[in-house]
Amino acid sequence: MKAALESKANRLFRHEPRVLRLRIDVECDHRGRVRVFTAKGRIEIAGPDLTAAVTTGDAYTAINLLIDKLDRMLRKRMTSTLRRRTDGDIRTYAPLHAVA
Repeated sequence: MKAALESKANRLFRHEPRVLRLRIDVECDHRGRVRVFTAKGRIEIAGPDLTAAVTTGDAYTAINLLIDKLDRMLRKRMTSTLRRRTDGDIRTYAPLHAVA
């Protein structure tokens, strides 16, 4: 399970190479006769940390869904950062032509 987790977690570093720490925990709970797995993830990065949790009946499915969720969060964060960086930039506006 650890090898599968490491291979799937490598995709998170593709969006943000400056990730300080990635922590993923998988817990097993017994609810009646059913086992429920909870995967919790935390990405420590410059700025606010990203946290997510997913609960399913299969450990590997919980890991896959958690990685997808964290991936979406990182992409949203990077897109927001890039938009703020170019907001109000003079190069984004069309040149004004003088009307004669």
